Order: sequence, then C-alpha cells, then structure tokens
Amino acid sequence: MQQAELIERIKELKRKRNAVILAHYYSRPEVQDIADFVGDSLGLSQEAVRQTADVIVFCGVHFMGESAAILCPDKTVLLPEIDATCPMADMVDIEGLRREKEKHPDAQVVCYVNTSAAIKAESYICCTSANAVEIVNSLEADEVIFVPDKNLAAYVEARTDKKIIPWEGHCPTHHQILREDVLKMKEKHPEAKFIAHPECRPEVLELADHIASTRGMIMYAKNSPAKEFIIGTECGLLHGLHKAAPKKKYYCISEFACCPSMKMVNLEKVLISLEKLQYRVTVPYDVRIRAKEALDRMLTVKIK
Repeated sequence: MQQAELIERIKELKRKRNAVILAHYYSRPEVQDIADFVGDSLGLSQEAVRQTADVIVFCGVHFMGESAAILCPDKTVLLPEIDATCPMADMVDIEGLRREKEKHPDAQVVCYVNTSAAIKAESYICCTSANAVEIVNSLEADEVIFVPDKNLAAYVEARTDKKIIPWEGHCPTHHQILREDVLKMKEKHPEAKFIAHPECRPEVLELADHIASTRGMIMYAKNSPAKEFIIGTECGLLHGLHKAAPKKKYYCISEFACCPSMKMVNLEKVLISLEKLQYRVTVPYDVRIRAKEALDRMLTVKIK
C-alpha cells in the first residue's frame, strides 16, 4: 500500500472508531504528520483527557500509553507497537525501589514520568523534565529518592538544597551524547546555540546555552533571535523544530542520537492498530489509583 493510500485509510478508520492519534516529538516524521496532536509524553496524556474520542492511538512507548490509561480509564488506549518500551523506564524495578525506601524512610520518592505505572504507584509524586526542580523544591522532606534517571537527578541536585538520592538509570540515547560531540559541533557551527535536554550528562549540560524539555527546546528556538541551533536530544525533535520555525537551521548533535524504540511505530502499524484495535494498554485498578495520585500531586504544584 502506498503512503498516500495508507494515510487515507488511517483517516477513514479514525472517523469510524472515533479515534484520536497522539504522537511524541521523537516519533517518525510521517507519524507526527498524521497525528492530531504532537507533544511530550505528559502533555499528550493530558491532551487525551481533554478529548471526547473513544479511542486513543498513542504513537510512543509503553509508559506513555500507561500514563494515558491512568488518566483516561474510560477510553480505549492503543499502542501500535507492543514491543516499544523505554530502556530507562525498564532500569528501575519495584523490589529495588522498595528496598531503597526502607533504607531512607524519611525520603519522599519523586519519579520521572518516564516510568511504568507500577513505579509511579510506588512513588509519592511524579515530575517531568520541565518541572523536576520545582517539584522537588515543593516537597516537605529534606531527602528525595529520584528515579530512574541519574542525569536528571544531577540536574535537579545542582538546583536544590535537598539531598538527592539518585537511581542508577539513564536514557541510553541521551547518555551517549558526549562532551566531545558538543565541542566538535560548536567548532563546526560557531554561530549556533546549543540547546540540551536535562537527560544529558552533566558535563554536556555545562556547555549548553539553554537547557529545556522537548517542548521547551521548540519554544526557545522559535523565540530566540539566533538563526542556528545544535540540538542535544533525540533526532526526531528536528521535525517539530522545522515546523515551528522553518527559516532557522538545526543540527542534530550526533548521528547516534536516535531512539530505536521511538522509531518502531510506522504508518502500517498505526493502520493495523486501528483496524484490529490492538494493542490495548490497561493498568490494574489498584495500581492505577495509586499512580494517578502521584500524577495528580504533580499537577497541583504551581510552576512559575
């Protein structure tokens, strides 16, 4: 089936199923283009809540579908590729987290949204890369167990007086961006601003002109007087950047800054997902209730 034919069939089934398609900024360009909404993981889940659609097709990885299912229990949430998982989310386990909580009984657990529903249920509050510092600083506890990303934990630790107990996890895509990569690109593009995601290593963030979440990167590039940018995150964001500010130039930090899991969903899989209503993402009731409490606590924190 040709791409144009695929797109028409997807649109037809979307109407028939009363479905909405959500795509993460890191997904394939053609998948972003057929989506009703493109954004970061939490923003898309919040968008799912606002929708009147019966079916949510989430073009991302498993924890994103779970977040939508937690917030939208009355909707059918579909993940077009069941094997699309987040390596970082898989680096934290429930038993290990419980042991850490026993070792630090006075600490509160802050979990990045890039975690499974089960880990969210074991946590006090969730955070995003955009609000992690504010979330940690809003807590009464002086000690914080931060899971699963040690790089985001280090970023927060440098901006709070609280003791951060990091989990030894990381995003492989961001973690393999090296200081040498940045210096090489800065030498090649001396006029370009370097914007980096806080999942990058601390020594990489030290070289950044601006540190932001995926959406924050797009807003910065769009509003900045600069005309060139070196992008320190997954390469899929370049598609959104070109759409937001098409007259500017963007350079991906490395040819290796590509998440295989985020590229697993293609148009064919979106079509099959709508045809067969597969793969449905569900979260057990008791887990969903506790995970939603952690998400709700985050959403009540006022961010400047």
